[in-house]
Amino acid sequence: MAREITIDTVRCNDCGSCIAVSPEVFVKNIETGAVDVVVQNEIDYRSVLEAINICPSGCIVMEET
Repeated sequence: MAREITIDTVRCNDCGSCIAVSPEVFVKNIETGAVDVVVQNEIDYRSVLEAINICPSGCIVMEET
């Protein structure tokens, strides 16, 4: 079962909490200043779920594809 992780960059307030709990998945894009999802395969989805739960703007979505 594949999962796709996306960030609504309009709602994101750049707090960095997702990067703090799941740095293997989320990184700050130096060129745009936005948070990017860098890994979609072979990750620990528990850390992504933690990032989703602590995100103050609710901008992270993980869907089964």
